[in-house]
Amino acid sequence: MPGEKQAEEAIVESFNESTENEEKEVELEEKGDHSIFSVKSLLWHGGSVYDAWFSCASNQVAQVLLTLPYSFSQMGMLSGIILQIFYGVLGSWTAYLISVLYIEYRSRKEKENVSFKNHVIQWFEVLDGLLGPYWKAIGLAFNCTFLLFGSVIQLIACASNIYYINDKLDKRTWTYIFGACCATTVFIPSFHNYRIWSFLGLAMTTYTAWYLTIASLVHGQAEGVTHQGPTKLVLYFTGATNILYTFGGHAVTVEIMHAMWKPQKFKSIYLLATLYVFTLTIPSATSVYWAFGDQLLDHSNAFSLLPHSAWRDAAVILMLIHQFITFGFACTPLYFVWEKVVGMHDTKSICLRAVCRLPVVIPIWFLAIIFPFFGPINSAVGSLLVSFTVYIIPALAHMFTYKSASARKNAAEKPPFFLPSWTAVYALNTFTVIWVLVIGFGLGGWASMANFIKQVDTFGLFAKCYQCPPSPSSVHH
Repeated sequence: MPGEKQAEEAIVESFNESTENEEKEVELEEKGDHSIFSVKSLLWHGGSVYDAWFSCASNQVAQVLLTLPYSFSQMGMLSGIILQIFYGVLGSWTAYLISVLYIEYRSRKEKENVSFKNHVIQWFEVLDGLLGPYWKAIGLAFNCTFLLFGSVIQLIACASNIYYINDKLDKRTWTYIFGACCATTVFIPSFHNYRIWSFLGLAMTTYTAWYLTIASLVHGQAEGVTHQGPTKLVLYFTGATNILYTFGGHAVTVEIMHAMWKPQKFKSIYLLATLYVFTLTIPSATSVYWAFGDQLLDHSNAFSLLPHSAWRDAAVILMLIHQFITFGFACTPLYFVWEKVVGMHDTKSICLRAVCRLPVVIPIWFLAIIFPFFGPINSAVGSLLVSFTVYIIPALAHMFTYKSASARKNAAEKPPFFLPSWTAVYALNTFTVIWVLVIGFGLGGWASMANFIKQVDTFGLFAKCYQCPPSPSSVHH
């Protein structure tokens, strides 16, 4: 026990030393102008526990806030609420596992005197360092593909939302425009620099969630409203995988941790962020579904059913800004990977790195134009990618990392207080893997892909205006 305690203290001291060095470098760079230093510290250089909480909460609930009522119409209100709580808690557990593995990896590297001065640690590197190249390849493939489609979803959401303010342009044209706007995220160096954006992003989703809640209650139930869900298994599991996707935002957990001054304090942050997110998602989804019921089956964006007003326009605009922020969150890890591939990750020039990052945006832009299916694409990504990236791989990686008695004895982080034994941890990890593999990937994959194919058959690829109301001329024809 004394030896374990000394090892843990050494790890903390090592982290603290690197933190102090980073803070000193920032001070030396900016000490020439106190006012500039103050502004940059306030808006730019984020690395506290609060910054991490805002980043997790802001990144967790973006455009999915608008699709949860659609999921409730597919699976019913009771199932929707229960699964939100279930996947929120399960997602918090796997985020905790990722944080433990990060600390284990970094503590081992610190003992080898490895410096991360100009290097951002990423999830696939953690897997490589702890479990070898095969795990690295699997982690890299799933994580990058998920983040790629996560960015695609943000572009689709931007086009879908702005259409409810200005329908003079079709959604495909709006996708072109917002693709160019979101490309400017190449200038944000790292998650250190999302302090003000994370704060604003969470404020925006908070406004939107409570607008949806209050506007639906004020509107009251639509005439002849029905609440038949669930009616089909394919719809039920499509909705369930969208909720699985909702609480699968921790594909960027390692990058957020690395941006912290004291990453060992991250362990409970994701759970606290999830508890706040519940106060946004459950009231809004419940209220919109109560008001509009089964109409939501053909309206995957909650904005489409609420009456036009200045309050709705404000919510749309705020969500557009937040989707720009979330696009940056999803794309920044991809930028890092690409920088490492082309050998530009150590470059200090922001402009040079921005030019290097631009090729990452092009395939995202293109995919958003091919598959503009707002709502169904969330479920497909949730079942096929989030299930492995966020739930299955972290649970398996934790079990394999600590499978030997010596690894468990020398672990940088011991089992949490609520699961004091390694047996209990292994049991929970095994349950996570089996549940998500069978329900999330198996049944969810079948249902979401069946729904996705239906959208392709109905609207076609490169759909000009997905789920847009027919124009007066076409109605007359």
